[in-house]
Amino acid sequence: MKKKILSLLLVVCLGLSMVGCGGNDAGTSTGSNESSNSDSKSDSNSSSDEGNSSEGGNLLKVGIINNDPNESGFRTANVNDLKEKFTKENGYDASFFYSLKNDEQISAAQKFIQDGVDYLLLSAANKAGWDSVLQDAKAAGTKVILFDRTIDAKEDLYEASIVSDMEKEGQDAVDWLKGQGLKEYNIIHLQGEMGNAAQVGRSAAMDKAVKENNWKLVAQQTAEWNAEKAQQIVQSVIDSGKKFNVIYAENDDMAKGAVAALDKANISHGVGKDVVIMGFDCNKWALQELKKKNWNYDGQCNPFQASYLDDIIKKLEAGETITEKKIVLNEKGFDANEITDADIEQYGI
Repeated sequence: MKKKILSLLLVVCLGLSMVGCGGNDAGTSTGSNESSNSDSKSDSNSSSDEGNSSEGGNLLKVGIINNDPNESGFRTANVNDLKEKFTKENGYDASFFYSLKNDEQISAAQKFIQDGVDYLLLSAANKAGWDSVLQDAKAAGTKVILFDRTIDAKEDLYEASIVSDMEKEGQDAVDWLKGQGLKEYNIIHLQGEMGNAAQVGRSAAMDKAVKENNWKLVAQQTAEWNAEKAQQIVQSVIDSGKKFNVIYAENDDMAKGAVAALDKANISHGVGKDVVIMGFDCNKWALQELKKKNWNYDGQCNPFQASYLDDIIKKLEAGETITEKKIVLNEKGFDANEITDADIEQYGI
């Protein structure tokens, strides 16, 4: 009898243990699927959100590749705008990947294509290297739409591009600078991450102006959109004793870093002061510095592009042909002597 009871207990325990393993396996298989628009960092420069395809239903599957949200105030606003638009409530199963490195973005794009996304939305870290990826996308039936930045690729490899005209942004800025009629132009040029469309366009405008107007570049160096690196560059120029009276920074954060170096050295800046300060992006705090006349000029770069992307996707889904391949966002520049509180409220990001 004791043996029978012992045998019965062993059978019951074995059955319970099997039920427990089955529960763990089920949890593992479903736990890998995260809901759309949830963030998980993979390294300091990139993060990804994995869409829940099991809940996709009739949702359009979209892979969105962007630059690091911490790159700048512009990028943060751009990322938030996309996240607010590409939700399940709006008909999308969206996955996000962020990096400032082109090779990481390319790997992410290849994975999105393999995962069968309907649309690949791309803001490239660098203009070069995208041809083969876009060819793979076309072969797989994945439609590609560019936003924010252009790339070096044939137009038949993507549906449309919603972009800022970075060279025009730069040209508007250097035209404004020329119009200031300074006695001399000794310029510190702080460049963004080398090779991306924003850097290429804004740098091209300055390079052209320097050549045509015989301006002097005291320093021309990338600070990679970073305030601390910009501060170090400007501090180095100050320590060298070189003469300068203009700082042309390709984004607001670098202009902010440059100003920090000037303040530390007790060098005045802004309207009627020793150094002209120029930035781009129109962060609200930067426009406030402009209104205080601590800065001189800020060029707009419009981060609110999600509605344009959504409109193009809806047209494509309806079978319409996109006749306007390149959509250029309307943008303007602001002068410290003219900016108003209303401008800051309307255009500040």
